Amino acid sequence: MNATEHGSASQMTETATFGAGCFWGVEARFRKLDGVTDATVGYMGGTTTEPTYEQVCTGTTGHAEVVEVVFDPKVISYETLVRAFFELHDPTQVDRQGPDVGRQYRSVIFVHNEEQNQVACAVKETLNQSGQFAAPIATAVESADTFWRAEEYHQQYLARRGGQCGV
Repeated sequence: MNATEHGSASQMTETATFGAGCFWGVEARFRKLDGVTDATVGYMGGTTTEPTYEQVCTGTTGHAEVVEVVFDPKVISYETLVRAFFELHDPTQVDRQGPDVGRQYRSVIFVHNEEQNQVACAVKETLNQSGQFAAPIATAVESADTFWRAEEYHQQYLARRGGQCGV
């Protein structure tokens, strides 16, 4: 298991990374789950070093807007996070979520180890076979690479503005 120590020596946490469209609403939804200790918005999956929001929005960097979720596996499982991810957006859309269009808004699960890969692929396959969605799931499952933290004004954007998000 790929555990990372955050906070006190007795608290072991893990990291999960998801892209499901605009990261503001995704971050807000994951923060509400018991067992999630932190959620940070940023960028992953591209070729530009230290990308800015403006660069990512051009669609030329290859990055997706993502949320890096730190969680306590004793309280919430990775599988539960993956299932929540599939519920909070339309995973059948390719390179878009609602009015947000472009590769930076793609549906993607960035896995941090083989165990996460197996869980993500199994949940995706189960949901595909369930008939829950009218079209096949387009969500990619990819190996996590460098997470680039988004600019500070994007962090907890909706919470700081008292806003709601429709995702």
